[in-house]
Amino acid sequence: MTQMRAIRTARFSPVAPALPITPARLREALASAGVRRPRILRGARTEVPFDAPRLRTPRLTLRAYRMGDADDWFALQSEPSVIEFLPWPERDRRSSARHLRDRTRHTRLWQADDFLALALEHEGRVIGDVSLHLRSVPAVTRSVEIGWVLHPSFSGAGFATEAASRVLQFAFDEVRARRITAVTDARNTRSVALARRLGFRERHSARHGAPESVFHLEQRSPCPLAF
Repeated sequence: MTQMRAIRTARFSPVAPALPITPARLREALASAGVRRPRILRGARTEVPFDAPRLRTPRLTLRAYRMGDADDWFALQSEPSVIEFLPWPERDRRSSARHLRDRTRHTRLWQADDFLALALEHEGRVIGDVSLHLRSVPAVTRSVEIGWVLHPSFSGAGFATEAASRVLQFAFDEVRARRITAVTDARNTRSVALARRLGFRERHSARHGAPESVFHLEQRSPCPLAF
């Protein structure tokens, strides 16, 4: 959920200007609409597929989505502060359920631009989202992009840091990423602060004329939390 891109709580009205369309974002939009290239046409693969894990922290469970999350998912993406910095439209319950159904299918990282979506569960309720995009496949240059979203009712309690740290650990230890990127609207101060708290270093800002900050975390960089 750089949601993520990140608290992109951290992407009320009015909605902030949309981030520029890039080839990667266009592919993601088409995938969300159910338009996907066959895997045979999508190039190199990692040595093994990395399926959605079930990760635990002292207070949270991160897991694949299921349609039983529909009420929590609708509540999350109905929050103005959640969509303020995300390219998500306002959705009614039906379109929210379609969006959730698409997210239930994003359970594997194997080829470039594969997307893994994990629900952030606390005491039986989905309160956020953490995602990984596989950006570079070769082992020597493997990179993923992380995103996060948190329901504003749960902000300020360390949940986003706890969840993102655990997913970073998974990305480095299991996916064997060499670099992790986080992209967030530069105006999203909570998301920017979270990226820095996680050890990310800012590399670019205002990319493509948009108020966008790009952060990198290298494999050698220690994560602030370990579980």
